[in-house]
This record gives sequence, C-alpha cells and structure tokens, in this order.
Amino acid sequence: MMINQTMEQLGAMKLNAMSQEYRRQQELSAMQELPFDDRFGMIVDNQWRARKDSKIKKLIKVANLKEPSACLEDIDYDPVHNIAKVQIAQLSDCQWIQNGLNLIVTGLTGTGKTYLMSAFGREACMRGYSVKTYRVNRLLTDLAIGRGDGSYNKLIQELKKPDLLILDDFGMAAIEPSACRDLLEVIDERYGRKSIAISAQLPVSKWIEVFTDATIADAILDRIVHNAYRLYPQGPSKRTNLNAALEEPKKKEGDKHQTDVI
Repeated sequence: MMINQTMEQLGAMKLNAMSQEYRRQQELSAMQELPFDDRFGMIVDNQWRARKDSKIKKLIKVANLKEPSACLEDIDYDPVHNIAKVQIAQLSDCQWIQNGLNLIVTGLTGTGKTYLMSAFGREACMRGYSVKTYRVNRLLTDLAIGRGDGSYNKLIQELKKPDLLILDDFGMAAIEPSACRDLLEVIDERYGRKSIAISAQLPVSKWIEVFTDATIADAILDRIVHNAYRLYPQGPSKRTNLNAALEEPKKKEGDKHQTDVI
C-alpha cells in the first residue's frame, strides 16, 4: 500500500523516471541486498538521465537542423572531401561556442556543408547549448516583414538568445541595402558574445560581392571572418551520387521490362 502511494506521489510530482526505477527495484528481489544509499542513488540517477535526455531532445527540435540525425562520428574522412580529422576533433568539444567564436563552412553544392553544420549543431545540443537554424534569405525576408508589422524587435531579441546561430546558404542572392543593415544588426548583437556558423557556396574572398552596401559589408565581415574557424569540404557532389544510386534500380527495371516485351 505504501509502495503504491509513494509511486503515485512521484507521478504527481512528474518524477516518472524515479517512479519507474523504484518499481523496478521492488520487483527485483536481488535489489534488497543493496544498501539504501545505493538504491536511492540509482533512483535519482534514473531521473537525472531522463531529464537530461528530454532537454537534449527539446534542444535538437528547437534547433531546426536541416539534418537532425547528423553527427560528428559519421563524418566521411575520405581524402577527396578535404575534411581533416584533427580539425574536427579540435572543434568537437564546442569550446569555440563557449568562447563566442564563429564557424564558416564553404564549398560547392553537394559537398556536405549542411551535414557538417547540422552535425556541429547536434553536438552543441548534446552538450547543452541552445541552437537555432535559419536560411539566410528567409531570415532577411522575415526581418523585412518585421519592420512593417512591428515584430522586428521581437525577432532580433530571439536571434540574440541561442548560443549558436546557424545561417545556412549565405550568398545565394544579392543582399539589398536594407537587408544589409538588418544582417549587421543581427551580427552586431551577437559579436563577441554568441557564436555564428555560416555555410556558403561562395569562398569567403567573394563574400563582399554579395552585399550592395560595401561599408556595411566591411563591418559584417570584420565581425564574422576574423574570429572564425573554417572548413572547406570538397569533392564530387554527394547529391549526384545519391541520384545515380536511385536511378540505377529504375534503369535495371526498365531494361528488364524491355526484354520481357521483346
């Protein structure tokens, strides 16, 4: 009776993991041989791990990663991709996020930029950092709309919060003067305090050409580039390889069908 009441009380306090472990211990007679402190430690540890796992899942969901299952352990280090294990290892502890530094990943389409960004974003979440991902063009559109409907300041405040702000697909279109100012506002609010990770097809040397306001471009690049780690994935497009793999079965099916008709 007392056991049921205890588990009901734990459930009422939303300590479900503690309740589950307590029930497990009651059902396993061998547990009675352990000291009370050991058993209680196991109960508390079960709740702690459940809370931690729940927090990580929430952080990954909020991060809006383009590839939420990406992880650093699965990075392809084939020399053709130009990704150094040493550099990934140095960045894997996310100390650069703790220090408010930036990460830049540049390379042609299909070389794995998005995967790398998502992998670092997921690793940051696993370590308890908050992350948020935006496509640059979409973000600038939202900021422009915000100026008109009064939500601009709220969005800027939201962009200040995450420990890591991931800006994907930079440089896909020219950035107009008003958008240049909006982007500078975002960068300036985070400069020296919170990290930014940017992916782009264009090499950094050509980024200035994306901005229509050269003065603002200098200010933005000065705040991003000079305190950033850089990765340069290369090699053949992984999307092309994937498409070829998907098309091959179709081709074989077509050949077989043609043979049957003949």
